[in-house]
Amino acid sequence: MNPLDIIRKYYTLDSLAGQSLLIHSQLVRDKAQSLAIRHPEMDLDIPFIQEAAMLHDIGIFLTKAPDIGCFGEHPYICHGYLGADLLREEGLPRHALVCERHTGAGISLEMIKKNHLPLPQRDMLPVTLEEKLIAFADKFYSKTNLTREKKLGKIRAEMAFYGEETVARFEEWCELFL
Repeated sequence: MNPLDIIRKYYTLDSLAGQSLLIHSQLVRDKAQSLAIRHPEMDLDIPFIQEAAMLHDIGIFLTKAPDIGCFGEHPYICHGYLGADLLREEGLPRHALVCERHTGAGISLEMIKKNHLPLPQRDMLPVTLEEKLIAFADKFYSKTNLTREKKLGKIRAEMAFYGEETVARFEEWCELFL
């Protein structure tokens, strides 16, 4: 499976949205692959990581994010489950789980209810090591500043905005992958 074939179904690659998605996804893929290679003891599925990292944000075009060229009708926080729906239709249920579970450091059902988030009422937390690794690598790159990897301190500050549960999950991933 070539992730670019799927991306091209939904994006014009030279558009702002296409470039935002493509460059960001390549950076996340490269970071996740690099971390996976550093941890052979984890026996991670590197080909899957490469594919899923390229597709983790496939749903952004369905959201309102004009600064990255996306003019959909949904709030940006919905891009994960919307992308998961697309990938399930493509026959990629395992890749779909990465989409659905990567937002933030994952989103628990409790967080969805407590914050009245416009998301399906279910846990959207990374479960497998591959899901956790891609979600972790994603935190290092923004779609609005595609030229720079974020420092750990900045990521930690961003995670703190979403509460202790999110910070704890991110710290667990730091211990696991760094």
